[in-house]
Amino acid sequence: MANRAQIPTNNSALIAMIADEDTITGFLLAGVGNVDIRRKTNYLIVDSKTTVKQIEDSFKEFTAREDIAIVLVSQYVANMIRFLVDSYNKPIPAILEIPSKDHPYDPAHDSVLSRVKYLFSSESVASDRR
Repeated sequence: MANRAQIPTNNSALIAMIADEDTITGFLLAGVGNVDIRRKTNYLIVDSKTTVKQIEDSFKEFTAREDIAIVLVSQYVANMIRFLVDSYNKPIPAILEIPSKDHPYDPAHDSVLSRVKYLFSSESVASDRR
């Protein structure tokens, strides 16, 4: 238990988002948005003008920030930076892929779901050996 990652308790943890404008707007209306004193936000709106480099930089920034507990990424955006999402292995912040209005959710591309399937297949193989 001592090796578990801890979320800072002196301030509340944030949810970061990388998604299309409609998804971001919905979360902002729900009160998830934040702008710090350096005018840094906890979201990136991805549109046709957003480059993959900008998405990669935002993903790296959000996963390095200590005040973020969860990073929500639209699945179609996660597919653009799949190598980064799949190679990320820290428990906090957790990376969750979500559907968007224009792009349906595909469980075959979800990194969390594929890791869970791998773990259960490993456990079932180990239990068969007993």
